[in-house]
Amino acid sequence: MATAQRELPVRTNTSATDPDDAIPDEDTSEVTKLFLERLQAWKHACGYLEDYISATEKMQHAHGKEYEKVLKTVSHPLKEGHHFDQSLGGVAGMFDNIRSNTQGIANSHTETAKTLKGSVLPIFERLHAEVKNKSKELTKGAGKGSKLVDKARNTTQKHVELLGQHTATFDSTGGKVSATEDPYILQRGVYHRLNKQIIEENSNRQDLIAVQNSFAQFEAHVLQTVQQGLGQFNQVVSNQAEQTRSMYGDMTGTAQRIPPDFEWNGFVKRNNNVMIDPSSPARSIENVAFPNQDHKATQPLIAGSLERKGKVLKRYEAAYYVVTPSKYLHEFKTDDDFAKDPTPETSLYLPDCLIGALDGAKFVVKGKDASKSKLGNAMSMSHEFSFKAHTPQDAQKWWETIRNVAGQTTNELPESSVPSSPAESRTVSSQIPESEKTTTSSGYSSGLPEQTDAKGYPDTTATAGPTDGVATYDKA
Repeated sequence: MATAQRELPVRTNTSATDPDDAIPDEDTSEVTKLFLERLQAWKHACGYLEDYISATEKMQHAHGKEYEKVLKTVSHPLKEGHHFDQSLGGVAGMFDNIRSNTQGIANSHTETAKTLKGSVLPIFERLHAEVKNKSKELTKGAGKGSKLVDKARNTTQKHVELLGQHTATFDSTGGKVSATEDPYILQRGVYHRLNKQIIEENSNRQDLIAVQNSFAQFEAHVLQTVQQGLGQFNQVVSNQAEQTRSMYGDMTGTAQRIPPDFEWNGFVKRNNNVMIDPSSPARSIENVAFPNQDHKATQPLIAGSLERKGKVLKRYEAAYYVVTPSKYLHEFKTDDDFAKDPTPETSLYLPDCLIGALDGAKFVVKGKDASKSKLGNAMSMSHEFSFKAHTPQDAQKWWETIRNVAGQTTNELPESSVPSSPAESRTVSSQIPESEKTTTSSGYSSGLPEQTDAKGYPDTTATAGPTDGVATYDKA
């Protein structure tokens, strides 16, 4: 009997078990639960990586769609595109390059999304499935062995308790027990069941040791698979990023390679017939021609500088005067047509005017200023305009020209030349040629009109005609 007891298996000592205890207090499923929790952690880690790759795949796909929108901003032909050179190397070519590269970026994002979904994500999905299978193996293997150990321990515990009851009865009855309750038989039954328990415990122990050893290899496999998956993920997204960087660089390089004068030279060449030739001379008004430029109505009968006596200061001031074929005597401040608009200061319509006799370089014209508005012209009074030429010869030219177009002529001299006494008047009158004397409507001819006003001019009140109160005299 002693030999049989020595051959019974002995449970290996653990931190939670006394070697003398037949029924240890340890929970045989604790190790299994610990490994199951660790596998659960790995399973969640794989799930995180799957979610990360899936979200990145969706982001890449969305980026592809967004770049399609970006492409639409330059998809239409350039407005006023004919102003740009359509050959390569110019602005039009630059926009073609932008379109192609932007389309390439959009395509790269789309392809990256497909690669992530088709190649990278399955790596982590398969790893996730392996972790799940490992959990199932642990539950069916070591987990099942732990249950058998617990069952064997419960059986042993019942027989140990039964032995205790009958050994107590043996003492109380003086050793009188039934054959089936003999403590000897019960003790051997405990050994039998304890042996089966220890066999189950050792078997489970070996299973757990195998699980522990395999876990190191399995975790190494899990980490290697994660590293492989992330390495492939990095390669995919890095390629996409490099393509994007390269395409943006190509856009920039294409723009920077356009010579600064490329578009301008092409523009000038295409519009050479419209552009201004810098070497051609500037326009000169002397070379400009326009319709009716030399019409006879535009050519003055006489033009030049004359002096006219002022109404207030009574002194002569020079101005530029012109007698036009339209029979106007115009006064201008200057003969410059460019400094200001040449608007006449005074305009005398000579057919309505009266010109007096020439006295050296002086002569007088009496009439209305026609340069004002029609209303002002109708209400204006006749004025005496005293002129003085620079030389008697110039005065003769002006006087002859004005007399030929003036409505009336008189032999009256300028005010400063009129004699102060009747004798002097008769002397002056006798010196006037017969051809220069005026004849009244009654046919009377003399050196002076029969009736004169206070200044010695003919009294026009009696013979006023169609010239607005100015007397009409026939030339001798």
